[in-house]
Amino acid sequence: MKKTCSVAILAAGKGTRLKLPVAKALAPIMGETLVDFVLKPLLDLDDQLNIGFVLGHKKEYVEKHLIKNYQDEFIYTHQEVQNGTGHALQCFLEQYPDAYNNNYLLVTCADTPLLTKDVFETLFSKIENHDALVLSFETQKPFGYGRVKKFEKGLRIVEEKDCDSMEKEIKEVNSGVYLFKTSYLKKHLSSLNNENASGEFYITDLFKESENVDSIVYKDQSIFLGVNDATQLETARKILQKRKIRQLQQKGVFFVAPETCYIDYSVEVGEGSRIEPNVFLKGNSKIGKNSLIENGVVINNSIIADSVHVKSYSYFEDSSIKSDAVIGPFARLRPGAELHEETKVGNFVEVKKSVLKKGSKVSHLSYVGDSEIGERSNIGCGFISCNYDGANKHKTTIGDDCFVGSDCQTIAPVTIESNSFIAAGSTITKNVPKDSFAIARSKQVTKEGRAKQFIKKKK
Repeated sequence: MKKTCSVAILAAGKGTRLKLPVAKALAPIMGETLVDFVLKPLLDLDDQLNIGFVLGHKKEYVEKHLIKNYQDEFIYTHQEVQNGTGHALQCFLEQYPDAYNNNYLLVTCADTPLLTKDVFETLFSKIENHDALVLSFETQKPFGYGRVKKFEKGLRIVEEKDCDSMEKEIKEVNSGVYLFKTSYLKKHLSSLNNENASGEFYITDLFKESENVDSIVYKDQSIFLGVNDATQLETARKILQKRKIRQLQQKGVFFVAPETCYIDYSVEVGEGSRIEPNVFLKGNSKIGKNSLIENGVVINNSIIADSVHVKSYSYFEDSSIKSDAVIGPFARLRPGAELHEETKVGNFVEVKKSVLKKGSKVSHLSYVGDSEIGERSNIGCGFISCNYDGANKHKTTIGDDCFVGSDCQTIAPVTIESNSFIAAGSTITKNVPKDSFAIARSKQVTKEGRAKQFIKKKK
C-alpha cells in the first residue's frame, strides 16, 4: 500500500445509552478505551497514514487522551452538531482539505473495537479497481442495519427506516467501514442530502447504482460489533479477552480456567508462566518467564521478573519484584514496594514504599513502610515500622544479615546497622550500631497466686 491515504475516525458521539460520564470514544475496555482499539491496528498498518478524527461531545477530553498516549500527530476536526455520518465526513474534509491530496480516504467509527489489521489490509488490497468499497456481512437478523442492495453495476445502502418491505428481507448489511478514492468523494460529496426518514446526511448515500462501487462480504459479523450500551461493551470485552489469552497461550503461557481470568490489553506475560483461576492482571503489568501466579491474585501496574511465585489472594499495585521471590498468600504490596532477588514476603504482610534486598524475609503479620531492609535479613512475626508521626513519614533502615525478633517496632527515623540482633518484643527508638544486640522491653514481674484478682467469671 502506498502512503497516500487519509483516515477519518468518526468519534463525535455522546454514547447516551452507555450512560458514562465520558465521551463514547473513551468508554473503558480492558484497560484501554474504545478508540484505542480502533486506532492500534491502523497504526500497525503504516506509520505514514494521515490519521484524523471527527470529534464532538467532550472533544477536548478525547483529544487530550490521544495526545497523551500517542506520539503521532493526528488531525482533529469538529462536528458541532451531530447531523449524520455524511455530515461528519463533510466536516472532516472542510476542515482538512489536504485529505484530497491523498489517493484514498478510509472512514471508520470509534466504537468498533474488534476490527483487526487484516480487515483494513483487505480493503486496501481491493480498492485499486473500484471507486469505493464498503465492508459488509450477512446476518439472519438484519434489523437496524443498512441493507446492501446490489445491482448489475454498483450498489445502494438503504437505511432501516427507509427500507421497503422487500429491502428489509436483504441479509447483507453495512458494517460502517468504507474506503473511497478521493477523486470519487470530490465528485459526489456535495450531492448528499437529508431527504430521508431520519433527516440526516448519510455516508451510505455515496454508494450509488451504476457507479464503480462494491462491497466486501465477511462471514464473521462479530468483528463489526458496534458498542452502544453496557451489554455490547461487555460482549466486546469478552471477545477481546479471549483474543488476549489466546495470544499469550501461543507464546507459551499456561492458564488454568482462563475463562475466569481478567487481563488488560497491555499486560505482558513470559513463556512458561502459569496463571491459575480468578487472577486479575491490570494496567501495564509485566510478568517474566516461568513464574507462578496462584488463584485470586490481583496485580496492577507491577513488574514481576522470572521464576517468581505469587501465592493465593495477594494484591500488588505499582510494585517491582525481582527473580526467585516468593510472596503471599494474602500479601499486599503497595506503591513503591521493591523486592529484590530471592526475597520472601509471607501471609498478611503489607509492604509500602520500601526496598527488601536480596534474600531478606518478612514472613508473616507485619507492616513494612518507608523502609530499607538489607540482604539476608530476617524480620520476625508482628513487626511494624512506625513511619508516621502524625504529620510526616520517616524511614527505617535495617542493614545486611540482621535478625529482628517477633513483635518488634522501629520508631522512625531509625537505623539498625548490619549483623545486629533485635530481641523479640523490643521497641527500637535509637540507632543500633553494627554487630550489636538490642533489647528494649520492661523487666517481667510475676506475682504467684494473684491471678484470681484479675480473672473475671460470669455471675
